[in-house]
Amino acid sequence: MAHHIEFNSVSHLTIGAVGEPGKRHFYLQGQQENKLISLRIEKEQARLLGSSMLLLWDELLKTAPLSISQLRTAIRDMRLKEPIEPLFRVGNMALGYDKLTDKIVIIAYELIESKGEEPNRVSFWCTRAYLREFAEHIMEVINNGRPICGNCGKPIDPDGHFCPRSNGHTK
Repeated sequence: MAHHIEFNSVSHLTIGAVGEPGKRHFYLQGQQENKLISLRIEKEQARLLGSSMLLLWDELLKTAPLSISQLRTAIRDMRLKEPIEPLFRVGNMALGYDKLTDKIVIIAYELIESKGEEPNRVSFWCTRAYLREFAEHIMEVINNGRPICGNCGKPIDPDGHFCPRSNGHTK
């Protein structure tokens, strides 16, 4: 039987990476009171979540603007907290908004290996004002990886890079 853990509202919510660029492991982490949950995610899942959050932010500002006092949020510590012991590896994520509470929810579903099995899930709820700051942090974490080759768009490893476009081929 699948379990659902709900952190409504989180006191800490972040995405971070551990390891050297090119060999990093990404984590989605939330805390409510003294309970800390870390979930292993892929870099592309983090990128998609960050860009989806920015789109949601823009859409919500059109329909329900925030006041200046709501926009002023304290600088938060968005580093991963120890211990980083992932509860599970994430297969899918969903992003939502509850108009009644004016909160954002990120729902992470466990990656399931066998068909017919129900995935465990964790819901992290945060204030709407936190959304933009969190999304920008995610994009910063993503961009702190390996530099990207200007010719082919692939990451450049510290020990070198073979660029397929450097040999005269354009495709």
